[in-house]
Amino acid sequence: MPSLPRRRLFLSGAGLLAAPAIIRPAAAQAGWPDRPIRVVVPFAPGTSTDIMTRLVTPRMGQELGQSLVVENRASAGGIVGSDAVAKAPPDGYSLCMGSIASHSVNASLMPRLPYDVLRDFTPISLVTTAPNLLVVGNHVPANTLQEFLAWTKTQRGGASYASAGNGTSSHLAGELLKLKTGAPLEHVPYRNAPQALSDIMAGQVAMTIYQVTAVLPLVRDGRLKALATTSNRRLSWTPGVPTVEEQGVAPFDVAAWHGLFAPARLPAPVTERIYAALATALGDPELRPRLVEQGLEPVAMPPAEFRPWLEADIAKWREVVQTAQIKPD
Repeated sequence: MPSLPRRRLFLSGAGLLAAPAIIRPAAAQAGWPDRPIRVVVPFAPGTSTDIMTRLVTPRMGQELGQSLVVENRASAGGIVGSDAVAKAPPDGYSLCMGSIASHSVNASLMPRLPYDVLRDFTPISLVTTAPNLLVVGNHVPANTLQEFLAWTKTQRGGASYASAGNGTSSHLAGELLKLKTGAPLEHVPYRNAPQALSDIMAGQVAMTIYQVTAVLPLVRDGRLKALATTSNRRLSWTPGVPTVEEQGVAPFDVAAWHGLFAPARLPAPVTERIYAALATALGDPELRPRLVEQGLEPVAMPPAEFRPWLEADIAKWREVVQTAQIKPD
């Protein structure tokens, strides 16, 4: 994932420390919004995208003076719900809470998507990032990333790494590490993360890169070892775990993310007003801790910055997909 700009939204006990510029046009599109706004989550209820959306949208609704109604349209890795919004009228009443899967990896992996992410959507803002940890089982005799990479080269046939499925962000993160280091890593896809983590703890698989909240309890219990943070800075959850870059592999900045999108050609005043409501919501001192509890870091990135950031993210994963010759299931 491309590095985030320094202009970010974050809070401390003292309150708001820094914030992106919030655009408050004197009059957005005349009369907008005069009815509830649909926010499509292209994944199932209970997923991180769904949970985050249901936390953020009520506060946005307060700013906009209308309810934001969350609609789950889960199918085909986020494609069906995303496509519904791409084909909706650009009137500000249909939004999509996309993710690294639906709006970056799919664009890199799927040759025939029914939509073009950069052509058919108005990128409004990055909303949250979900940092990852690189963890190994206790059977792996390594306590640092470099020790792990050296160990993989002593293993006949290399070492295995687990992912939540072919083409997922955890799969591509493993392939990026393989490309950056030349380590002999063999991908083992799973249908779900709990089974993958269980097999790592049982010594059947060596490593995975996965979201901090999923693996942190296992690290704290001593059932897994955290060797590296895959973001470009250390995490508040695990301040003692160095980044991949600190351990000699750079550049390397990988985290899952969520972003808010509308159909293409959304009028600029409406785009700006939605962004302003989102930025205000993410600055709410009561909301932020609830997001952090879910392993999510709130980020408000203005539309003018989000589009080039998204372009760079798609390009990065497209290079990984092409170099590693990854094919969709």
